[in-house]
Amino acid sequence: MAKKPLRIMETVLRDGHQSLAATRMRITDMLPQLEVLDNAGYWAIEAWGGATFDSCLRFLNEDPWERLKTLRSHLKKTPISMLLRGQNILGYNNYADDVVELFVKKMVEHGIGVIRIFDALNDVRNLEVGIKAGKAAGAHVQGVCVYTISPYHTNESYVKLAHDLVDRGVDSICIKDMAGLISPYAAYDLVKALKSDPKINVPIHLHCHYTSGMASMAYLKAAEAGVDIVDCALSPFALGTSQPCTESMIAAMEGTDRDTGMKKEDLYPVADYFTGVKKSLAADFGLNTAFDVSTKVLTFQIPGGMLSNLRNQLKEQGMEDKYNELLEEMPRVRADLGYPPLVTPTSQIVGSMATFNVMMGERYKIVPREVKDLARGKYGRTIKPVAEDVRDLIIGDEEIITHRPADDIPPQVEKLRAELAEKGYPNASTEDLLSYALFPEVALSFFANNR
Repeated sequence: MAKKPLRIMETVLRDGHQSLAATRMRITDMLPQLEVLDNAGYWAIEAWGGATFDSCLRFLNEDPWERLKTLRSHLKKTPISMLLRGQNILGYNNYADDVVELFVKKMVEHGIGVIRIFDALNDVRNLEVGIKAGKAAGAHVQGVCVYTISPYHTNESYVKLAHDLVDRGVDSICIKDMAGLISPYAAYDLVKALKSDPKINVPIHLHCHYTSGMASMAYLKAAEAGVDIVDCALSPFALGTSQPCTESMIAAMEGTDRDTGMKKEDLYPVADYFTGVKKSLAADFGLNTAFDVSTKVLTFQIPGGMLSNLRNQLKEQGMEDKYNELLEEMPRVRADLGYPPLVTPTSQIVGSMATFNVMMGERYKIVPREVKDLARGKYGRTIKPVAEDVRDLIIGDEEIITHRPADDIPPQVEKLRAELAEKGYPNASTEDLLSYALFPEVALSFFANNR
């Protein structure tokens, strides 16, 4: 019997298909295997949040709230986990505190048991309301250290961040390596630093993407360092830009002090089923679900899916020959803007700025509004201040926001309710109101077909 079983969170129902199948998995694709997954012995099953909410409404004609209720009715033993973008909730802008509080309350009512909450800049101020709301609703709240590499992101900086999260009441800490940057020995050292700190007396969870090909090795070293939980995806939706493989991780730990206690053989039929799902999603939505390892991410820190988007943008402008120039410009822009981790929405912000710089042949000649907002502090604090010459160039003497950005947003719930009434939905449910708050046009289109 293992002395300390390594626990696994399964991501096939959320990050696995978000990473490899453009978040197109339908609830009907999930239903036949939910009971088996529920009985497999997972720590949690990630099945909501991230891009799934938007995708349900925009592409699948599904109500994300109904999806969650259906999932909960079948997953009766295993907590359902979700990914929350702090004050952004599941959108791309900061929302008022009352919207965050109501959203968290409702999703826990409908079945969320674990809330993984992150901020793109690791600015804990943007997590405070979500953490409080999650705790008040009775969920397990997991605070996130978004992992990136820069001269300013060190083990000491992550330990300090973990202290700040624990001080705010989180139940566990997740190292979120969204680009697959963490090396095996860096994973060992960081987990060891967190586990050996007496102030950080909560479980440590490691989430890696396989993009660079190092994630399985990182998990092995993290397990040696005492990590409590890792994220894995069943084999059809593993590797590439997704997570390491569940069955392989179970096998790697068998007979060791970290034996998961799970039976990989129980999951083989489930994997066979999801192999069929992957093929049907590729056919139904015209997807390319084959993803190779991209070691360039280790140099440029650009997540895999973003690389192809940037290349396509250049191609559309007849500038595909500038692709390598763009790869070199991305790290420069990131340094100029204070070394933000490249995760939604900062990856898109840095990527668009680098693209404009390369296309215009002059740096910061055209500056998108989001870049100006980042420089002003509208998204929060970067680990290093924005380079002074760049800030002067793009925002001049505009006032810098030093307080919590959401303090500038007045309550929105009643205003949104009035807007919905004006648009013909005076009796909209709270769930519909929240869908409208996050994705107004997409939600209205969904309502027109379903209400």
